[in-house]
Amino acid sequence: MSEEVPVLEMEVSDERFAEWMRANLATAARHFDVAVDGELVFGWRLRSIGVRGSRAGAWCWLRVVSDYPQWASGDGWTGNADANALLGIAKPQLLDVCEWDDDGRRQRAELFTLLPGTPVSTTEVLHRPVHLPESWWHQLRANLEKLRNTPTGRINADQQIVSRRSAAAFGADLRVQRWVTVHGDLHWANLLSPKLGILDWELWGQGPVGTDAATLYCHSLLVPAVANQVRSTFADVLDGPDGRIAQLAVAARMLGRIENGDYPELEHPLREHIAALDAPQPSGERRYRP
Repeated sequence: MSEEVPVLEMEVSDERFAEWMRANLATAARHFDVAVDGELVFGWRLRSIGVRGSRAGAWCWLRVVSDYPQWASGDGWTGNADANALLGIAKPQLLDVCEWDDDGRRQRAELFTLLPGTPVSTTEVLHRPVHLPESWWHQLRANLEKLRNTPTGRINADQQIVSRRSAAAFGADLRVQRWVTVHGDLHWANLLSPKLGILDWELWGQGPVGTDAATLYCHSLLVPAVANQVRSTFADVLDGPDGRIAQLAVAARMLGRIENGDYPELEHPLREHIAALDAPQPSGERRYRP
């Protein structure tokens, strides 16, 4: 359900942590009486681990996420469980949850229904062309429209978060005019094909209108043909002042990730895209106004 991390590329300290996460997954499998049957998939910086399994003759997905107690609460911690309230969207259903403490960290095991299909990419950023039918794109758009019209008290990003990120990235303050319900992390490792499925609902909540289309677009910049397909599918969302603000807000968040070592190959095309949007310069001499 998250970006896969090749075990052979891990450093020794990472391998030790990965082994600890494997033990946590085994604990969760015993608790839920799940027979593990598949390759292990690690999430961002080994924070989570997941695997396909079966219980009572039905396929399922087992995931364990680990974090320090100060981070193991709030919307991000309960996102997948809260997402059970979302109806008519191509997403897994959370079946069961278990939490425990180990070695100063909080563990949360989640058992999901298993959707058909495979992730479009094993990485968040798309690196190769993909060919998805028009029906897939239509279904994705319909799902996101249903989501954005669903009221929620959850927060993906508010004005304070957007302002903080844009100040760090651009030296200026992006002011959001419209807020809707968004997935918040709509990259290619969270999308299934050939049948559409949308994974990883930890971060969903209120955010700038256009966030999801902008996120998918920015994660597609290395493959122009796919980026063009995203823009064509969501032209009415990405064009205009709101769409521009959404793309800048997403780019600011992603530049923060790049600064911390994630997907460095995306920095140049992302900065080119920001320049094309007439974003404020890092010096802060220009100040963007919607």
